[in-house]
Amino acid sequence: MKQKSVSRSIKILVAKLGLDGHDRGALVLCRAFRDAGMEVIYSGLFATPERVARMAEDEDVDAIALSLLNGAHGTLFPRVVKAVEKKGLKDVLIVGGGIIPEVDIKKLEKAGIDGVFGPGTTLPEVIDHITAGVKRLRKV
Repeated sequence: MKQKSVSRSIKILVAKLGLDGHDRGALVLCRAFRDAGMEVIYSGLFATPERVARMAEDEDVDAIALSLLNGAHGTLFPRVVKAVEKKGLKDVLIVGGGIIPEVDIKKLEKAGIDGVFGPGTTLPEVIDHITAGVKRLRKV
């Protein structure tokens, strides 16, 4: 795996997982990330965890932002983490968002999701978290 430059812009994959066709929030994130100077790749609808991991590897992304509104976050988010790990991608930040009950956040974080964002989270909060997380990983 090639060394990622500390100075290049952040490359992020926004992934819409599973059988969730509600993509307005994901598209808003894509635009916000782009406007913040990030290079954005969008998975399109109905991505599988394996497809997300393959795209992350193929595109050499710094971060993956998972979006899910159908309640399958407890299953699909950890599957993405495992698929990414299986590819040997150790320096990819994975965050998730959607309609996620407070009780599930600690479980997702324990499963490897670096940040969990729900309704009411501002775009600058998400961008700042991703920027700080990627900077942290690039120094490793």
